[in-house]
Amino acid sequence: FDLRIYALVTSYRPLKVYVHRQGFARFTTAKYTNDVTTIDNEYIHLTNVAIQKHSDDYNANHGGKLSLRNLRLHLEAVYGLAAIDKLFEDIGWIIVHSLKACQNVIINDRHCFECYGYDIMIDAKLKPWLIEVNASPSLSASTESDRIMKLGIISDVLDIVVPPDFLEQSRAPRARSTEDDSSTAWTAEPTREESQFELLYNESTEIDAER
Repeated sequence: FDLRIYALVTSYRPLKVYVHRQGFARFTTAKYTNDVTTIDNEYIHLTNVAIQKHSDDYNANHGGKLSLRNLRLHLEAVYGLAAIDKLFEDIGWIIVHSLKACQNVIINDRHCFECYGYDIMIDAKLKPWLIEVNASPSLSASTESDRIMKLGIISDVLDIVVPPDFLEQSRAPRARSTEDDSSTAWTAEPTREESQFELLYNESTEIDAER
């Protein structure tokens, strides 16, 4: 399986990035093996729903996905809270370092933002590996829970990037499930009380500290 994690960048210079609490793990319909004779079997080596949905073993009810929260609860039960806190902290730094790597070549416009979809793999030693970063990731839904999550992401993006006084009548806060209170390795600093985005890194804080 791999993870899809959403990150919102509102500024590149200085870098400011948020990470969303909601995400998911994508599973293959066939058990993984490193046997080289299976290298062409996409159902073993690729988790993309666009591929897995054609498998005879595909389950349309859950779409081969598990929420990030439920995955984390499982990992905490197996490996312990401290180890999983460290895992998600490492994932956070992968996001930050990947953005810093391209920071100087990205045109910085204070009127622009970008929501990225990070694909992460976790090895047997709980070390995260970056597979790829998707700009403007697909927000199409394969299940009802997937649709609800992605609508929430869109709404949370707008909560951050749209100035409070942009609309004459602000939107009413969305009701949140008690599941939103799950622990996280990332620093919680949402822009709105109901937002599921958390401030992951704010470079301006470091710049101010150095002055």
